[in-house]
Amino acid sequence: MRRQGYPAPRLVLRVTGTAIIGRMTDSQQQFTVPAADGRQLEVLVTGPADGLPLVFHHGTPGGVAIYPPMIAAAAETGLRVVLYGRPGYGSSTPAPGRVVAGAAADVAAILDYLGAGEFVTVGWSGGGPHALACAHLLPRRCLAAATLAGVAPFKADGLDWMAGMANDNVGEFETALEGPGALAVLLEQVAPLFQSLTGDMLADNIGDLASAPDKEALRGELAEYVVASFRAGLRLGMSGWRDDDLAFVTDWGFPVAAPDGAAPVCIWQGDEDWMVPFAHGQWLASHIPAARTHFSAGSGHMNLPFGDVFAELVEISQMD
Repeated sequence: MRRQGYPAPRLVLRVTGTAIIGRMTDSQQQFTVPAADGRQLEVLVTGPADGLPLVFHHGTPGGVAIYPPMIAAAAETGLRVVLYGRPGYGSSTPAPGRVVAGAAADVAAILDYLGAGEFVTVGWSGGGPHALACAHLLPRRCLAAATLAGVAPFKADGLDWMAGMANDNVGEFETALEGPGALAVLLEQVAPLFQSLTGDMLADNIGDLASAPDKEALRGELAEYVVASFRAGLRLGMSGWRDDDLAFVTDWGFPVAAPDGAAPVCIWQGDEDWMVPFAHGQWLASHIPAARTHFSAGSGHMNLPFGDVFAELVEISQMD
């Protein structure tokens, strides 16, 4: 697949019912996009106006928030970043009972609204499965996908899904298996704690979720981004978090070990990750045909080599 010359798409903003139509500039624009079923999706677009769109799938829980080093790395590789909130996060309309596969239709709706065609995509942590959905379900449009510390399917053959996972995450997913009611009770208690964190507090208040490399990484700009993402995603409630968890432990709606025809996939995973264990990355690498694999010794969940990831996606997008 070869990326063609990419003209600046039109941007249509709905502001208090008025349509404003113009060319995208190298600036930040935040707006709402209608999904195919009438839901609304919170979207933020930033970066070079003529850049190939890079759709970023945030972690769980999370929402639309800017991480300046990621935006800078994308711009350096000619990518225009498209951030969006999955259903139930921020101002994106909840969709109870959603499955991972639904992300592909939402991304397609966003790109259609922007007047954009081809794209590349990255999913971090809980965003990883949603990036894979785009690779498998939008193969002619998605030129390449990457997962960073991405979750593997819950019923994956040969994978003990919770082995090596922090106790807090194990408890959360065991509750998810009890059903949406039990999970909602848990997350309604926990969500306010996530919303009240500051960047300075994060590393020391994340419980057993963070390995030593992650506690070291969760300082400064990265910590501020993570807590901003929590606040953005949870500001109207925990439904997005609940529905993410339920989607992870049920059928994703597409075969991860897909036949030929899916977009190329890159897998990035550290071996000191207690949130999404290293075995998840290993399973994905062994079951996704021709996946490019990057395993990092001594790195955890917060190892985010965006510059290298984006460069690889651009390289793939320009291949025949």
